[in-house]
Amino acid sequence: MNEERPKIELGRHVILEMYECSPRLLDDEAAVREAMVEAVRRANGNVCGVFFHKFNPQGITGVVVISESHVSIHTWPEHGYAAVDVFTCGERMDPWKACEYLIKRFKPLNVNVLEIKRGVLPRRATCMLGDLHE
Repeated sequence: MNEERPKIELGRHVILEMYECSPRLLDDEAAVREAMVEAVRRANGNVCGVFFHKFNPQGITGVVVISESHVSIHTWPEHGYAAVDVFTCGERMDPWKACEYLIKRFKPLNVNVLEIKRGVLPRRATCMLGDLHE
């Protein structure tokens, strides 16, 4: 009998693709930044830092660094497309709540969402880093 050992997941990585969004909204750096920070807040995340950059002639890239990991976006207004990553560790933040808010805010006509379990490990007793040197 081959019993599989229970596993733990260190993180959840939700990849959200939003199609047919408003090009004007996708090119508004302040609006995109506010939406991303609010998505983290609504998902119960803890913001550590925020960095956004507007490209010339169009497009935005940005990341909200959170204690749980990060939330990032890259927009292509000329295609009405935005790519979002919501990577969380621990149980505090719900990445799906962040995605739900962003979908509501950007109003895409089509979405594609994928969740990847990160750091899937066999469940075992944990050790502190100092224990490894003894």
